[in-house]
Amino acid sequence: MIVITLTDCPPALRGDLTKWLQEINTGVYVGSVSARVREEIWERVRQSAKSGRATMVFSANNEQRMDFRVHNTGWEPIDFDGMKLLLRPSPARLKKHSELRRGFSNAAKMHQSRQMSRRKHGGKKLPNTYVAVDVETTGLSAAEHEIIEIGAILVEDKQIEAEFHALVKIKLSIPPSIAALTGISDQMLKKEGRELTEVLPEFLSFVGDWPIVSHNSDFDYSFLRLACQHCGLTLFSNRCVDTLALARRLVDDVENYKLETLLHFFNIEVNVIHRSLEDCLSTKKLYEKLIELQQQEE
Repeated sequence: MIVITLTDCPPALRGDLTKWLQEINTGVYVGSVSARVREEIWERVRQSAKSGRATMVFSANNEQRMDFRVHNTGWEPIDFDGMKLLLRPSPARLKKHSELRRGFSNAAKMHQSRQMSRRKHGGKKLPNTYVAVDVETTGLSAAEHEIIEIGAILVEDKQIEAEFHALVKIKLSIPPSIAALTGISDQMLKKEGRELTEVLPEFLSFVGDWPIVSHNSDFDYSFLRLACQHCGLTLFSNRCVDTLALARRLVDDVENYKLETLLHFFNIEVNVIHRSLEDCLSTKKLYEKLIELQQQEE
């Protein structure tokens, strides 16, 4: 059993948690998952919460039968003679935390400087071999909509080594707006589509353990992970480089960070948008431009 509470966190994170847990009140999520899934969920909370606050309480094999995790909170888990407790911060400690978070103190400024230096010079190297992934769906909610197309390309040193593509049969009809956007019709799915239970294992075998490059990876991952859950497969959890997040860090003076906008910004020519293989190719080209931009800044 786990309980997670969120305060001032992005709505996307709150929606994401409902794939595993039940929201019993605003920002309060309860459920029963394995220890591995619990840690994956908590890592996702930490990465996505930004400046929001999060607390997780979960069953544990100790005297109290429970343990804690916190993120961005003044309360701190402590061990008191073998008992896990949450330490309530004093006013002085709260003030210190506030100064550190805002960066007012000299120590905080030096800490931030070291963090920036590590991010710039000592962070994980962006992969040269990876799989670009894109899914097309009937809508924006993984809980309510379906995957209609999956595309992936294996890239090694900028060269495309292999491709994966599949249209996926769905239970309902494609909404007219999605058909207009993608060009995918019910007739196409009826003629060429395959069952998700057949397509998904093939896709997972294709990507293997390679790093993933995707634009707005939260969207693709939410659909793929829920699909894995429905098909009884191990949750899709490959390391991912999100070109949306990378562009936000490296690119200024753009109206937004949609794939089409960034392609136009970098003068990348594309023939089709909102088809999975074509979007994989566009994401590959955008990724290469972002790597060049990062190298120039270094």
